[in-house]
Amino acid sequence: MDHFDWNVNPETVREVFAVGLVAIGLISMLAMFGAAGALGTKINDFFTTLLGSIHILVPFFMLGAGAVIWNPSIVTLRWSTLGGVALLFLSLAGVVSPYGGAIGNGVSSFISSLVGGLAGLIVLAAAVLMSVLLIFNTSFKSLFGGVSMPKINLKMPELADRNDNDDSRVSVFQAVKEKFKGNGAPQINTGSKAQVSQQSSTLNHKSSNAGDWQFPPLDLMNLPKGKATAGNVVKNVEVIQKTLKDFNIAVTMGDVNIGPTVTQYTLKPAEGVRLNQITSRSNDLALALAAPSIRIEAPIPGKSAVGIEVPNKVAAMVTLREVLETDEFKNVKSSLTIALGRNAAGEPKAVDLKKMPHLLIAGSTGSGKSIAINSLITGLLYQNTPEELKMILVDPKRVEFTPFNDIPHLLTPVITEPDKTINTLKWSLVEMERRYKMLQDAGSRDIISFNEKNPNNTLPYIVIVIDELADLMAQSAKEVEGAIVRLAQMARAVGMHLVVATQRPSVDVITGLIKANITTRMAFTVASQIDSRTIIDSSGAEKLLGKGDMLFISPEYSSKPRRIQGCLLTEKEIEDVTGFLKKNSPPQYNEEVANYAPKGLTGGVGGDGEVDDDLFDEARQTVVQAGKASASLLQRRLRVGYARAARLLDLLEDQGVIGPASGSKPRDVLVGLDSEFPTMSSGDSSQPPPPGFTQ
Repeated sequence: MDHFDWNVNPETVREVFAVGLVAIGLISMLAMFGAAGALGTKINDFFTTLLGSIHILVPFFMLGAGAVIWNPSIVTLRWSTLGGVALLFLSLAGVVSPYGGAIGNGVSSFISSLVGGLAGLIVLAAAVLMSVLLIFNTSFKSLFGGVSMPKINLKMPELADRNDNDDSRVSVFQAVKEKFKGNGAPQINTGSKAQVSQQSSTLNHKSSNAGDWQFPPLDLMNLPKGKATAGNVVKNVEVIQKTLKDFNIAVTMGDVNIGPTVTQYTLKPAEGVRLNQITSRSNDLALALAAPSIRIEAPIPGKSAVGIEVPNKVAAMVTLREVLETDEFKNVKSSLTIALGRNAAGEPKAVDLKKMPHLLIAGSTGSGKSIAINSLITGLLYQNTPEELKMILVDPKRVEFTPFNDIPHLLTPVITEPDKTINTLKWSLVEMERRYKMLQDAGSRDIISFNEKNPNNTLPYIVIVIDELADLMAQSAKEVEGAIVRLAQMARAVGMHLVVATQRPSVDVITGLIKANITTRMAFTVASQIDSRTIIDSSGAEKLLGKGDMLFISPEYSSKPRRIQGCLLTEKEIEDVTGFLKKNSPPQYNEEVANYAPKGLTGGVGGDGEVDDDLFDEARQTVVQAGKASASLLQRRLRVGYARAARLLDLLEDQGVIGPASGSKPRDVLVGLDSEFPTMSSGDSSQPPPPGFTQ
């Protein structure tokens, strides 16, 4: 006998017990119709003798109990629930006495002996009501006006042009109804739905001078498909409250906002509970909810509540078209409105680039950063004519902005070379100064008042989009940082705006000066909390889910990061929109933008042999003193980029200061300090200003 293992898996015992209860319930149900043989008759007679006429409830109780034991996640079992079931059978049997069997007669006789017949009936009726309250853990208010569970506020907007057979984006709505079916449907407050205008072939653009320009139709982009599945919302509410209670944190659960990517469970801490007590339990809540990660927003801006954001089981897609069609987007009275996406409550969000007035975007590879930039550009193209908006697109990766080449809104073809990018930034600085001079002469404070005073000679807005800042900083950090900082400080009033993106959010790329002057930022998924703090000065981006999930922070809109699901824009949609624009009008490029080279900034030798780089003398002195010449030496000593250092080496070689290159070895120095060489031109070195945009 010692060779036998008599231990039985508890799961097996539980399921065997559940099967037994279900079997007894089915046999009892058949026995009521005389279809269960002798055994069924004996079981039916036993329950009839015990409970009288209410024995018809026994099969249903057995079946329900078996189902709950089989799958405990169906209902959270409490002692109050079991006590409520027992009280229900006792009180019902007493109410129907003398037809309540032995138990009913005994209960009725006992109560009547205490308070009399009529009062006893009142007591038994009250006991029936109390048993219902205990079973469903609810209240009288819930029975007659909803459920006592926390208010579930499903704020998911309805979308325009949905067919009847389209999937609803809020699958949990029906799930919650089914869960409480027969017990009083829960009071579901759908909140204020995001108003979506009727479908139109084109966006009601904000252009004041469209003329004959044809804007692309919205039909070129897709409406969303699929639905967001939040999981068991009711159970999650209970799990959150119970988990916090286990750590002696008392909270009152509030609204549940189902967004496209996450579901936000709001709660209000009890008096005396510190917020850091809740935020420190992030990992414990994630474990209890079986979630990959959660984010706690404490407090929610504008509310006396804390938000716990739990990833949805199935995320919903947010498209650019659906946001462009909303009143939230159209109510932003600006031609530079950016469609961000939908927040954790499913509400569409749009912001004005003029108010920001520059934007920094950062996130790891595959986080949705490039798609967000493409959505931003496409959204601007839907609102502006080429006379109202000009764009400069910088794409060191060479593949992201290819579809936008040759659209009429571009000032220059998409720039892919770092040297041309630096030239473009220098041109932008000169153009900014030229515009300030025009505003000064016209007595205007900004571009808006200038264009109102000069309707026949308006200045277009210029948006400069740089897709990868890290590549440029690696080439010429000092020049790039200086140009970006100066544009960020001064370019707002003259209608020039920067959108800078990087997939390497380190302090040598997103420097302190750049962060100080570009305060509006988007943070996509990053690898670490350090990267998150580098972008938005707080943690949280490391817990994002990718695929467009972002944290947006802007002093104009929110001092704290707000979670938003960005818009999805496919490559085919971009090609369709840009193809329409290319057919509408040919591009009109300004060749000077990418090739701008003011004297003193880019070296060269004039036709008369004079050197026109102001660092030539310093470079000559440096290599002569060092006794060798190399690009890395000039980069360190003169603090210039590689391109300019290499050009200085060419100049020194042309002037006979150093010898030719010899592989990877430093070049030989051929002269001494007392040798004479051409110096900087003493003539007028001023560069004519770039041509304006006289319309």
